[in-house]
Amino acid sequence: MTITVLCAAVQPAIATVANLPHTDETIKIDGILDEKAWNDATQILIDIETHPGENTPAPVVTVAYLVENGENLYIAFDARDPDPSAIRAYLRDRDSAWNDDHVGIILDTYNDQRRAFEFFVNPLGVQMDLTNDDVNGIEDESWDAIWDSAGRITDDGYIVEMEIPLNQLRFPHIDGKQTWGIDLLRFYPRDRRYRFSNNSIDRNRNCYLCQFGTIEGLENVKPGRDLEIVPTLTGFKTDSTDDPGVVPLQSGDTEIEAGVSIRWGITPDMTANLAINPDFSQVEADVAQLDVNNQFALFFPEKRPFFLEGADYFSTPIDAVFTRTVADPSVGAKLTGKRGKHTFGVFAAQDEITNLLLPGASGSDSTSLDQDNTAFVGRYSRSFGDASSVGVLLTARDGDEYHNYVGGFDLRWKISDQHSVRAQVLRSDTQYPDEVAVDFEQPQESFTGDAIHASYEYNSRNWFAYARYKDMSSGFRADSGFVPRVDINQKVIGVGHVWHGTDDNWWTRIRFHGDWDIAHDDSGRMLEREFEANLGVGGPMQSWIQIGGLSRDTLWDDVLYKEQKLSFFTRFQPKGGLLLGVFARYGDQVDFANSRLGDQLRVQPFVQWNINRHLFLNAEATLLQLDTKQGEKIFDAGVYDVRLTWQFSRRSFVRVTTQIQNIDRNLDVYVDDVDSETRRVGRQLLYSYKLNPQTVFFLGYSNNYMDDDDLRGLEETDRTLFMKIGYAWMP
Repeated sequence: MTITVLCAAVQPAIATVANLPHTDETIKIDGILDEKAWNDATQILIDIETHPGENTPAPVVTVAYLVENGENLYIAFDARDPDPSAIRAYLRDRDSAWNDDHVGIILDTYNDQRRAFEFFVNPLGVQMDLTNDDVNGIEDESWDAIWDSAGRITDDGYIVEMEIPLNQLRFPHIDGKQTWGIDLLRFYPRDRRYRFSNNSIDRNRNCYLCQFGTIEGLENVKPGRDLEIVPTLTGFKTDSTDDPGVVPLQSGDTEIEAGVSIRWGITPDMTANLAINPDFSQVEADVAQLDVNNQFALFFPEKRPFFLEGADYFSTPIDAVFTRTVADPSVGAKLTGKRGKHTFGVFAAQDEITNLLLPGASGSDSTSLDQDNTAFVGRYSRSFGDASSVGVLLTARDGDEYHNYVGGFDLRWKISDQHSVRAQVLRSDTQYPDEVAVDFEQPQESFTGDAIHASYEYNSRNWFAYARYKDMSSGFRADSGFVPRVDINQKVIGVGHVWHGTDDNWWTRIRFHGDWDIAHDDSGRMLEREFEANLGVGGPMQSWIQIGGLSRDTLWDDVLYKEQKLSFFTRFQPKGGLLLGVFARYGDQVDFANSRLGDQLRVQPFVQWNINRHLFLNAEATLLQLDTKQGEKIFDAGVYDVRLTWQFSRRSFVRVTTQIQNIDRNLDVYVDDVDSETRRVGRQLLYSYKLNPQTVFFLGYSNNYMDDDDLRGLEETDRTLFMKIGYAWMP
């Protein structure tokens, strides 16, 4: 039978502690609330609008139901809607339905206001999960748990059911009842994107988890054996040529690699991971980025599951840990956990390739060595007070005639609900192989360096402000992290104001922000001085419009250039399944290749279009034009990334990806010899089936083309056929 909403057992927003009842009844996850266990569940109203309204009554009815059976936590949502035809719901891959209607639960399992697990589901059962690091203000959707969900649209709205195995969570290993922080949410996107909760939100407090209600239960819970063994089989064949247009593609060997990854929950609050001959390749192509007239290396996020487990345990103010530096490991091991006030994480890997990022004050280089190295990262922190902590970080990479060791301390001090301080001090010791040192003008003996980060932040309902200090000495290296710029001492001061709209206003939020910064190198030369300000307004069709300007002095090639720029950004949803947006910036820009000041126009449009429930188009581009001050073209460049996906179900899809990069240069205005035209085209066809994040099947084909002054047109450089199978065995 279907439960009637607003029955006598329904509780309003949690004020103290709610009870989590136990059941021995079987619950089938099918989007139908017809099991007796749901009648015995705790029922909680999600009746507070926290955005754009400020703790006002929610205009629609939503009831959440919670119950457990000792091994799983069960949550159901009855989300009523006065117009079910307006519900936004599309079949999408995991972690991709954020623009849809959706409901979810956030669990602070240690009830310490530091870290939480988030689970969301759209009306068709599409899953989204992530971790919330409230201390560092980071929500990470790369984390994936194995859980079950179902969704169903009804005549009255929609129903969602979730089954979350307790062994997918981390929580205290204690006798007696567990007490967890809890937030129950519904997102209701219409002309505005409404957020409803069971907890009110005080906008004068700069913490989120500290405003949760609590739920109590799971007495003496023993979630059972938490063991996942994931064997993988990967096969691929690549045909390539080193001389496209002259030498045809040479047929490569078919390679088949087997590996295994093991995840063991030693206790509910400690997890070990081991990967032997792992497949650490990523299936999806990175988002295309335009690499022209850039000073520093581009950043690409981590996507590999082994490194994503507990990744936030290694987060510090300085990016001293970036696991994509581990390029081709033959074995990896990791241990992460939390005991009381103590949080720790260690991982080690044997890497077959040594990738190096060589930072400087005005630019960075990179190189790759065909030699192995041993990588190690260790992190420990101890909490104190109200969401404060002190910690230590150690990283090491060691190879033939090469090492990089980094160590230091960090602090997060939450002074009050509005004031907080963060600081970190690191010291590095590095030695490069002689060939690298000579080729890239690095020290030929072991050398050291220091890094300091300190910041103060103020956040309240209407005002925010910050002051930051960063000092990276010329000898500092963080080869296990991502630090593309050193030899810099930078100071930043910023302030802003927020106005919140009401139902009587056409706008929902207005935000003004400005900051000033100045940077010098170790010798005291000014590298940069900048003032920037912007004004943003949120309005109808979930729109955001922002205009801004900056004035910057930039040192390049011993000359201080004056840059002044204007920028514009907008995004809006003219209808439920269509999101449009564009960023544009025009003004002065240093031409780094030719050491002069030019005029630059950058335009970045994007579109996300759910053409129907199954077909989704995601397209974005960056168009860049740089001219001399006399109006002569220096270059025109563009990068395009277009992905068309047919989603058969929430578990399987086929996707076609096309990426194009064009650079057209005017040779008459270049100092050095360059190609007048460079063009690259990459294509990928991918079929994906995911029973869960670890039980997967991928089959794909990709190829790449290039064209430059030495070729007569687009020539194929390589093509690859690949397949991957992974199976999550949980004995």
